[in-house]
Amino acid sequence: MKTSGTINRRRFLQTGLVGSTVLASVTSPGTLLAAVTKTERDPFHGLKVGLTTYTFHKFPFDEAIAMTKQAGVKYISIKDVHLPLKSTREQRLDARKKIEDAGLILMGGGVIDIKGKPEDMRNVFEYAKDLGMATIVCTAEPSDLEAIEKLVKEYDLRIAIHNHGPGDKRFPSPFDVLRAVKQLDARMGLCIDVGHTVRIGVDPIDAIEQCASRLYEFHMKDVNEATPKGKPVPVS
Repeated sequence: MKTSGTINRRRFLQTGLVGSTVLASVTSPGTLLAAVTKTERDPFHGLKVGLTTYTFHKFPFDEAIAMTKQAGVKYISIKDVHLPLKSTREQRLDARKKIEDAGLILMGGGVIDIKGKPEDMRNVFEYAKDLGMATIVCTAEPSDLEAIEKLVKEYDLRIAIHNHGPGDKRFPSPFDVLRAVKQLDARMGLCIDVGHTVRIGVDPIDAIEQCASRLYEFHMKDVNEATPKGKPVPVS
């Protein structure tokens, strides 16, 4: 599973990902306008490509929505910097309306650390339900997964545990997540972070292929080197 040299971007994009939700976390908003043609076409060939609002964490929520539209994508995932977990139901419904009025589709939210008392965990699922999320991108203590599974079943929502690479003592690799959830409800899955996966020395293409049955979202970002010292760089 070790990486060697530069990962072939074409091979990465040609792996069997149709049907997965792709939320690209880039470090620079930029202007990424979709090409204009006489006939409307899907530039992403069926992939649900969007942006996490963490990409624009230094900007207000309204600007994050506007810049997501400017990037030429239809999907968005919300970060709690733009809508705190302790927000009211009315605040959540207002945020949901802003996203829908902009013509965007909210796919999920996070990364959210699902922890604390049972009522804190339940609040995460209420937050997701109010916003209309399909998937909660999260991390959690392995010992809490059975309790989280009960909420997944109750709310009929998916979770996608995000691997954070070197320094993450819980889920550094996508394979750590897969081992933790494979015997649990099928709605318990993964969010593979490509950058962190490369930094830990795992080939993200192999990880995507092997974890495909539980892969519900992935975050695409580039790093300057495939080592634990790798730092995020603008996607090019």
